[in-house]
Amino acid sequence: MKDIKLKKLTLSAILIAIAVVGSMFSFPIFGSKCAPIQHIVNIVSAVTLGPIYALGVAFSSSLIRNLLGLGTLLAFPGSIFGAFLSVLIYKKTKNLNFSILGEVFGTSILGGLSAYPIAIKFLGIPNSKISFYSFIIPFFISTFVGSIVSDIVISYLKKTNILNNFN
Repeated sequence: MKDIKLKKLTLSAILIAIAVVGSMFSFPIFGSKCAPIQHIVNIVSAVTLGPIYALGVAFSSSLIRNLLGLGTLLAFPGSIFGAFLSVLIYKKTKNLNFSILGEVFGTSILGGLSAYPIAIKFLGIPNSKISFYSFIIPFFISTFVGSIVSDIVISYLKKTNILNNFN
């Protein structure tokens, strides 16, 4: 039992580091920094680590990205909603494709809509410059790119039986 917890904690730290370093390779769209690596990390953690760890990875990487100036406050709704739905769906279905759809929906729709009040209240963007749904498209682009790559990464991890070490 302790061995599994240690493996999950170690993988969590590695995934957080990957998300933080990967956020240096972001691209701006409509005032948000799109970081597809975060979505790869969200899906990998959903499949390998389970709910508590996956949400911890999403929150921790968003926090560190913000503290280092590599992201904005929009990183929180952009990663946590996706990670939550991805892990929830994977836990219920054990289907990677459904988990990916959960990440895409959670990030682009729920995260995108939640980003609107954060952008107005905390980032000082006037509501006359953006609409309620302004962040859906950039969040969708970011999560779509990350989801495609995560499908490749997880397929490789399954072929090499690495995923069996975390169950």
